[in-house]
Amino acid sequence: MDKNKIYQNISLKKFSSWKVGGNAEYFLICSDVKILSRLLKLKKIKLPITFIGLGSNLLIRDGGVQGTVIGLYGGLNEIRKDKDLIFVEAGVSCSKLSKFSAREGFSESAFLSGIPGTVGGALAMNAGCYGAETWDYVQKVMMINSDGDITIKQKYNFDVGYREVSNGNKEENFLAAWFKFPEGNMATSEAAIKKLLIHRRDTQPLSQPTAGSTFRNPNNDYAARLIEECGLKGFKKGMAQVSEKHANFIVNLGNAMASDIEFVINHIQKVVQEKKGIHLIREIKIIGESVG
Repeated sequence: MDKNKIYQNISLKKFSSWKVGGNAEYFLICSDVKILSRLLKLKKIKLPITFIGLGSNLLIRDGGVQGTVIGLYGGLNEIRKDKDLIFVEAGVSCSKLSKFSAREGFSESAFLSGIPGTVGGALAMNAGCYGAETWDYVQKVMMINSDGDITIKQKYNFDVGYREVSNGNKEENFLAAWFKFPEGNMATSEAAIKKLLIHRRDTQPLSQPTAGSTFRNPNNDYAARLIEECGLKGFKKGMAQVSEKHANFIVNLGNAMASDIEFVINHIQKVVQEKKGIHLIREIKIIGESVG
């Protein structure tokens, strides 16, 4: 697929880590922020715009997505050292940022190897794991709005919380960020990444299509524990199943529909609310139209 070319009626299944979802009305992979800005300013891109990275932490409904879906992964992939910061575009995977940071002699980036998405997605939801969060290390970000205007904003321009980020403007999306990690030792940092990846492999269903953690952890508790205690491990609708390995993951057993996955998500919320009195909040973002 050519970069910066606008395509019509493109299946989003291959752009979804769950391998589900309908078609994008329009789709392009952006490789240059200036080209994207120009296309928007010239009104060449049909609104609304939906940005996606690796398609993790995302459920695309079977009816597809209206407007234009812009793929960042494979496009906006620049990463470089910028004095004592790391500049990274939104299409770079979190694992690549983690490894680059370690090689450059910084520490505390290992947690990013546990996030199965891109920097853009991590910025949008303050993704985190193992006690660290993306915005702990963000200094400033590059944004674009639907008119194609590009701006640089500081960390203090955003309200950052657990798995949520806001600056009051829903028309803006992340293009890049500057991260500041503490100085460290390359060997120590790379060892920390290796240890985390082994733990992730041993505890998560990485061999099956999934989208990462389905629900946020409630205060002082774990979503996986609550789901398992409610007897929902292995619960299945169609080819969508609560993972037998980690209860906060839903896996596609083969040819699941997005509607099956959404049914499982809603069922988990209902049962945990009834049995535990706790409303689990989705970590997964749901986009697109339902069928029927």
